[in-house]
Amino acid sequence: MPAPTNPPPNWGGPTAGQAPGVPPRPTWNPATPAVFPRLRPTIRIRLTLLYGGMFLIAGMLLLAIIYLLAARAMQDGTTMPIRIIEGRVQATSDTCLVPISEATTGSQLNDAVHECLRQQRAQALDSLLKRSLVALLGLAVAAFALGYLMAGRVLSPLGRITRTARQVAGSDLHRRIELDGPDDELKELSDTFDDMLDRLDRAFTAQQRFVANASHELRTPLAINRTLLEVQLSDPDASPELQQLAKTLLATNERSEQLVEGLLLLARSENEIVDRRPVDLSEAASHAVEQVRPEAEERGVELRGVRQPVYVQSNGVLLERIALNLVQNAVRYNVREAGWVEVSTMARPGQAVLTVENTGPQVPAYEVDNLFEPFRRLRTERTGSDKGVGLGLSIVRSVVRAHGGTIAASPRPDGGLRVDVVLPV
Repeated sequence: MPAPTNPPPNWGGPTAGQAPGVPPRPTWNPATPAVFPRLRPTIRIRLTLLYGGMFLIAGMLLLAIIYLLAARAMQDGTTMPIRIIEGRVQATSDTCLVPISEATTGSQLNDAVHECLRQQRAQALDSLLKRSLVALLGLAVAAFALGYLMAGRVLSPLGRITRTARQVAGSDLHRRIELDGPDDELKELSDTFDDMLDRLDRAFTAQQRFVANASHELRTPLAINRTLLEVQLSDPDASPELQQLAKTLLATNERSEQLVEGLLLLARSENEIVDRRPVDLSEAASHAVEQVRPEAEERGVELRGVRQPVYVQSNGVLLERIALNLVQNAVRYNVREAGWVEVSTMARPGQAVLTVENTGPQVPAYEVDNLFEPFRRLRTERTGSDKGVGLGLSIVRSVVRAHGGTIAASPRPDGGLRVDVVLPV
């Protein structure tokens, strides 16, 4: 029976049983991998060759040293303890004492020689063992040092990848690794990381563009509505019902403007701050207190506190937004009589602390974390409140995180909250 043979590739002619006019079906698959795939200089192969070569070199050195030491030991251990000169026997070894006298018989002399040779061999083996251990210790130290240096050289691309990742974590999405060298796993990892950075850069750019467009598209119609309503309110011929409707719509429009501004600020504050400069936290807090003072006087809330100068690397506008939102929240959610808000700043080792404490209604401890979520208020509806749009504390938390700081709130036993903002200096 003849051996089966592979049919030749069909490059255009119709096969047997194929209708004429029908395109031929190719019999060669270009996706089939080659029989001998290309060998890549992977990290596994490079480390195998590196450590295998180092082990081979260390073994050869150790073998050569042991050979030389063994030769020296055999030379020292095979020295005859006696010699015969002109028919007389003389002792030649300092290791052992061979008794030689007129009364010494041949058997006694042979026993003494054998004992002396045994002692010499034992001494030579002991010397060989000590010198071998010293040589092994020296080779081990050299091998560890060389292995440390070679491992650092092989893994140096990982350090480059780590440094780039840290720079990217600082919102510098334009950085790339661009690792050169052999096409191994580290090169593949760096290329994948660069591709991911490209996608993230495009996504953040699109987000910034969307925020800018949304800022324009949302503010413009609200500003137009506000202008039309203010014009209508200034009309002396308008009826009281129309005046009241215009006031209601103007308040609703103002609330929508606040909501849009809060959402846009919340979207912008999610990223870490890049443009930083020294800013006095006490000055930013004092500006926020002065802005809220008219509203506090209207509500009968006392503003107090000691603000010590402390500088942080921050954006001044966002830093003032932190203090302004906290003070506004403390004034609006306060008691009706004899209420107070204490705003203070202080310095700690490596930290700047802003504390806003106020009187107010009792706050359950399990509700404190929910206050920092968007559109969440304490025992109020999602909408319909005249105290804000529910984004103040959410914006504060986002801005604080963007600065690399922390924020913590705790309820006071007599009612109200104590909010501590800790920022790195």
